[in-house]
Amino acid sequence: MQQLFARANSRTVFFIALIVVASGILSPAVALLIGLGYGLTFSHPYHLESRNLSRLLLKLAVVALGFGMNLRHVVQAGKAGFFYTAISISLVLLLGWGIGHALKVSKKASYLITVGTAICGGSAIAAIAPITAPTDEEMAMSLGTVFALNSVALLIFPMIGFALHLTQSQFGLWSALAIHDTSSVVGAAARYGHASLQIATTVKLTRALWIVPVAMLTAYTTKSKARIELPWFILFFCLAAVAYTYIPAGAALYPVLSKLGGVGLTVVLFLIGTGLSKEMIMKVGIRPFVQGISLWAIVAVLSLLAIRAGWISL
Repeated sequence: MQQLFARANSRTVFFIALIVVASGILSPAVALLIGLGYGLTFSHPYHLESRNLSRLLLKLAVVALGFGMNLRHVVQAGKAGFFYTAISISLVLLLGWGIGHALKVSKKASYLITVGTAICGGSAIAAIAPITAPTDEEMAMSLGTVFALNSVALLIFPMIGFALHLTQSQFGLWSALAIHDTSSVVGAAARYGHASLQIATTVKLTRALWIVPVAMLTAYTTKSKARIELPWFILFFCLAAVAYTYIPAGAALYPVLSKLGGVGLTVVLFLIGTGLSKEMIMKVGIRPFVQGISLWAIVAVLSLLAIRAGWISL
């Protein structure tokens, strides 16, 4: 009876929190904190459903945000972002291999953590996993590590940016290069400003495109025949930016769609937060987490120094 009551209570709290978050009155950071509080307090009754919904909703939210992006700015940021992300991803893959080897993390878990850090967090891990065929524990370790660091980044990056007086362009670029998941990149940049959001989203999506060549290279080296999933939502994001820039007939609708994208992102961050449980934290283990945080710290610090020195700019 007590278990049934606890389960019913967890469902009630979940739906109440979901309704509040979806109302649009909360910031992405607050939504994430509420989700984290729920995940660490209750046993999630809809864990798998929330994970699947968050993945779909993230793609739809990114596309909707495109209705507030000027295509000229998208193209400009995308050109520079392609070069910067190519260098960043190459360095992270090398560093991740070295750190994982030094810490004696299992090869598959180490590679997933590295790819997640280099490209786009959980999305990259989900794309590479069918090729490398990791165990459930290795998946839990990699996802748990990347997810925990995403949560930290969403909260502390804006604080660091304001403290260092980074410009909108600098912060947007830094977020896109140093934060794992697209949702956290967009969430952090949205807190910093609209110009930062435009740059962060564009460069981050450019970075996400590297899923395809990295997945193909992984499949080739492992002789895997697993199907590679293409990030088609990036194309629709670009089409939305085209509509916003060149089709004035929808001018009254575009702000509404862009606003819905922001609300959708807030819900995504809440759902992601609810997925972090005490059990997941226990499964991560110390060595994979040390690898993940070391790799992430190196990337965040080096990219920030390069941006402030003017070596990386848009």
